[in-house]
Amino acid sequence: MKPHPSRIVDFHVHLFPDKGFDAVWNFFASSGTDVVYKYYSGECVKYLNGRGVSPIVFSNYAHKKGIAEPMNEWNIALLEQFSDLYCFAAYHPDDGNALQYAERMIAHPRVVGVKMHFHVQRLYPHDQRLFPLYEMIREKGKRLLLHVGNGPRTNQFVGMGHFRRVLERFPDLPVTVPHMGGLEFAECMDLLDDHPGIYLDTAYSFWPGLPFTFNLETEYLERYRDRILYGSDFPNMILPREREIDYLLGLDLSDDFYDNMFYANGMRLLAETCPAAR
Repeated sequence: MKPHPSRIVDFHVHLFPDKGFDAVWNFFASSGTDVVYKYYSGECVKYLNGRGVSPIVFSNYAHKKGIAEPMNEWNIALLEQFSDLYCFAAYHPDDGNALQYAERMIAHPRVVGVKMHFHVQRLYPHDQRLFPLYEMIREKGKRLLLHVGNGPRTNQFVGMGHFRRVLERFPDLPVTVPHMGGLEFAECMDLLDDHPGIYLDTAYSFWPGLPFTFNLETEYLERYRDRILYGSDFPNMILPREREIDYLLGLDLSDDFYDNMFYANGMRLLAETCPAAR
């Protein structure tokens, strides 16, 4: 096994106000699973920093109309509290001032872009109300974090078929797809050659023996080592964080792969999207 990295950029952390975390943890419990790390936001940052993780890129989402603005005000306050934090802002197209407010949010030096969780928000990624957002993100040199895959959970709003419809209109969209595009791993990775703006993150995809574990040959990982970001989904994890890192290291890939995935790729994207903060 390769040695543990001394420095990590985690590009997929979830931070919420305390009540938001309580609701998420109750949801996990109601579905028969339990979260390992029941830490509130400040505790999460300190826990990760203590294990060599910095910078940290976090996100949350607006599950309904009227949530995005107060959530983002909370996000900004948290950014001011911790200097190594970056975030993807929350967004909901039904808010009356959604686009104008998003433009103000992404002007913040440590806002990487905007997050959409289509499974939870129950929106299609090709909903035309989102097209002005996509255009603005592209014009402003920011990024999108789009949960378009059908794993670990699925419904009618997610899947690579929906995502391909977006890419037909915006082929150069700067977007990170979490969970390696699961559960359609091959279909998602096949998009990388034709769409240079797409990156993938590893969150929830490298625990052995689970139905949503990455199931392609490791040659895919080496081939696209410049386009894969480490992400943990911390703290909403059902197994210890280190187990996923150990599994990745146990694949015994090249040093270049691990250097890129754990650190260099994330730092490059932060330098591109948040140059004033680097």
